[in-house]
Amino acid sequence: MKFSEQWLREWVNPAVDTEQLAAQLTMAGLEVDAIDPVAGEFTGVVVAEIVAVEPHPDAEKLQVCRVNNGADEVQIVCGAANARVGIKVPLASLGAVLPGNFKIKKAKLRGVESFGMLCAEEELGLAEKSDGLMELPLDAPVGQDIRKYLNLDDSVIELGLTPNRADCLSVRGIAREAAVLSELAFIEVPVADVLSTIEDVLPITVVAADDCPRYVGRVIRNVDVSKPSPLWLQEKLRRCGLRSIDAVVDVSNFVLLELGQPMHAFDLDKIQGGVAVRYAKAGEAITLLDGQTLAVREGALLIADAQQPLALAGIMGGEPSSVTSGTQHLFLEAAFFAPDKIAGRARSYGLHTDSSHRFERGVDFELPVRAIQRATALILEICGGEAGPVSCIEGQMPAREPIVLREKRIEKLLGMALTTQDVESILRGLGMTVDAIEGGWTVTAPSWRFDISIEVDLLEELARVYGYNRLPVTPIHDTLTIRPAPESLRGMSQVRQQLVARGYQEAITYSFIDPAMHQAMSEGEAGVELLNPISADMSIMRTSLLPGLIKTAMHNAKRQQPRIRLFESGLRFLKSDDGLKQIPTLAALLMGRREPESWSEAGELVDFYDLKADLESLLSVTTGKISFKAAKYVAMHPGQTADVYCDDLHIGRIGALHPSLQASWDFVNPVYLFELDQEPLLKRNVPEFAELSRFPEVRRDLALIVDRQLAAADVFAVVKTSAGEYLSDLKLFDVYQGKGIDPERKSLALGLTFRHSSRTLKEEEVSQSVDAVVQTLKEVFGASLRN
Repeated sequence: MKFSEQWLREWVNPAVDTEQLAAQLTMAGLEVDAIDPVAGEFTGVVVAEIVAVEPHPDAEKLQVCRVNNGADEVQIVCGAANARVGIKVPLASLGAVLPGNFKIKKAKLRGVESFGMLCAEEELGLAEKSDGLMELPLDAPVGQDIRKYLNLDDSVIELGLTPNRADCLSVRGIAREAAVLSELAFIEVPVADVLSTIEDVLPITVVAADDCPRYVGRVIRNVDVSKPSPLWLQEKLRRCGLRSIDAVVDVSNFVLLELGQPMHAFDLDKIQGGVAVRYAKAGEAITLLDGQTLAVREGALLIADAQQPLALAGIMGGEPSSVTSGTQHLFLEAAFFAPDKIAGRARSYGLHTDSSHRFERGVDFELPVRAIQRATALILEICGGEAGPVSCIEGQMPAREPIVLREKRIEKLLGMALTTQDVESILRGLGMTVDAIEGGWTVTAPSWRFDISIEVDLLEELARVYGYNRLPVTPIHDTLTIRPAPESLRGMSQVRQQLVARGYQEAITYSFIDPAMHQAMSEGEAGVELLNPISADMSIMRTSLLPGLIKTAMHNAKRQQPRIRLFESGLRFLKSDDGLKQIPTLAALLMGRREPESWSEAGELVDFYDLKADLESLLSVTTGKISFKAAKYVAMHPGQTADVYCDDLHIGRIGALHPSLQASWDFVNPVYLFELDQEPLLKRNVPEFAELSRFPEVRRDLALIVDRQLAAADVFAVVKTSAGEYLSDLKLFDVYQGKGIDPERKSLALGLTFRHSSRTLKEEEVSQSVDAVVQTLKEVFGASLRN
């Protein structure tokens, strides 16, 4: 936000210089980014009038001008195309010094003497470039110093505002801040109601009342748009970074800067029927003021007439209904658009305007009528005309709920107590309604402060206005109770360290993902769409951590990384009947070489069981019983995917990325992933000492022929229940399918280890246990021993 210091001092004039004013604003959270003079350093430049012009005898592009400087007439040779009799321009007399220490001396141009120089805006440091001489109003006093005439002893202050301070995107808002910081009364510049002199009213319909709770309009007839804006208005706009266009546009820009209310003027004769605030229909398009034609998305907010869209609401007006030099009748509009509804809409079209910048941050919803009155008065003053009555369509305005501010809370959080007078003067100076209650106050935020809703917001206001530099430096002290750290729980830091030890690298990805990737990876879960996304490909809150890891893996794979092991811990977001559920989750991705490249490694690729082993190592200390069951997911390989259970509770999934997705995302090698909830992962068994047996163990190996589809876990379960109490270990050390085995069956090789804690087992006892296992497997699964 750029503003003129002189303009600010018209509203409130604190007894501080420019540097002190800038320091006050910065310390109050309105950071001053730059302070620049409104013009370059120059002396000896006066208002002059060209009284005669003759062609240069020896130069086609030069003219010889006779110029009245208020004291006498001097001869100036000038090459500006707009030099003509009767205009008033700045004259740098002999001895004048222009910006850059350029001194004006008597010169001879192509044989003709010149006693000074007629100046353009660029030469006075008023603009970066200019096309000709700077033309001054015809009533400019000849001979007066140009600095005094234009009030050029002024500074332009630029603020770097945070998004929550939309109220300071106007001179009025900054003046309110400057007043309370200097302990001055803020006095509103009065805006008188302009009474209607005609009865003309344009019908207004607000269909999108949720998006546009207030819409104000007014008809103004018989205006003369050809009349130029007065110099004071042009200068105010120039010093805020805007150029003068025509009187009507200049007035709307002036009101935008002064009050913070975006406005727009339509050519009334180009409006068919009435005006409607409505949502866009499929296939609609609009040509904007900047000349580009947009295909408007269905559901976008429009200002339209009976035939076509007139403006992209809150963003930019349309070219067909714009004010031109031939316009005679106007329709002025001002509105309040709900910030959460309009946020991000301009950016979705690649646009950013002064209006959208303000509306999406929040414009005072009580301001539109005041702005219409202010703009009407200025237009009638400059362009003439007749005004009709103000039309105002209102819906449900934002609620301003009272906030309780506790006196003790001020002392606790700010480290010092503020007097009642300080609290009330600061809050009232900021426009808030303050009522004293027992132990504190009830405070109601004004209509222009959308960022104040809870008690700590008020405390922040007190701290910044009172002065952060005035708050005492007090060590924080409190009675702290050390929380118990039970051994039955482990922190995520331990899980992360374990994964890092197994060769993984931690990734941190955005919580927002591409809708296309969400669609490809989800099982029908409805993602939460962001109202104001960073970009179109980051508009969905993630329902899984896997899309982020896959995108990271894609980035690495395209850069020839042969071995990728990634993990991430974070939240995923699911819709539920109780609102948005945030589930702490751990996910990992594995692809490429099993071991780093080495002369001793053959370059084998990882497979499903590599990832499963890593997952089992994480779950090895959990309190529950971990099991895996075959599963199907749209984004995963149907034959290499399993659900993970802890005591029959589903806690996650593991598997390979579906081949079709692997191909579409340009992965050369298979990608393996798992994702599981963090809660069961963090519960662990507390280690207990068990006396080691001094007696030898006995191992028996069995090769069993079973059905091909039978899961080894099911075989393990039967073996453990039938082998008896002496079974101390059970391993699967071979799986065989091929020659000599029925294609519908497979061979599982099991290693059974037996041991007694207090004696040596007898051969008969071990054989009896093995026979029991074989018999049970035969009865349950039809298993047989392999010859």
